[in-house]
Amino acid sequence: MAKSTPFDLHCERYERWFEEHRAAYISELLVLRAFVPSQGRGIEIGVGTGRFAGPLGVAVGLDPSEAMLERAAIRGIETVKGIAEALPFAEGSFDHALLVTTICFVDSPRKSLAEAHRVLRPNGKLVIGFVDRLSEIGQGYLAHQPESVFYREAVFYSAAEVGELLHAGGFAVCAWGQTLFRPLAEIVEIEPMRRGTGKGAFVAVLAERIERPTSCPG
Repeated sequence: MAKSTPFDLHCERYERWFEEHRAAYISELLVLRAFVPSQGRGIEIGVGTGRFAGPLGVAVGLDPSEAMLERAAIRGIETVKGIAEALPFAEGSFDHALLVTTICFVDSPRKSLAEAHRVLRPNGKLVIGFVDRLSEIGQGYLAHQPESVFYREAVFYSAAEVGELLHAGGFAVCAWGQTLFRPLAEIVEIEPMRRGTGKGAFVAVLAERIERPTSCPG
């Protein structure tokens, strides 16, 4: 079964998660908002139903799921069907790119980041949001992975592993942010962002496209 198949078959269930866990969703959104540029042309790779691209003002959304793209289009996203490892865009097409929980579903994170690097303009920004494998929530997802509709085929990463992938892919890591510090069922109020990693289950990282891995200037 393709990794996009559960999202085609269970789109309504996917949407309900955001309503049932609204405080967690808004907490994630606010962490991403701190890093996603407000100017320039952006793309969300793995846009889903547009739950993040829409509020964050990201104009273009790519996803392999037709059902997800239909919902994203309703939210005003310019939708394109495709996969992260073979983006149907010319080099330097975007000022920034966003991936939210996408990295755990792609067949090759290295190819996906190489493609993101290719379609970004020089010094373009990449923001990745993901569930830290080492967090309490991440460990819970792993423990129940076999029975999960969406995460059965997912591969979870730690913050350190995502940092290594970015470094190898030609990106300089500029900042980390995190949220969701309690078990998901206990999160009933919006949780503020903290800088760094290692405490929150949902982690966002801001990186800059460079020609060779190095550190951000300044």
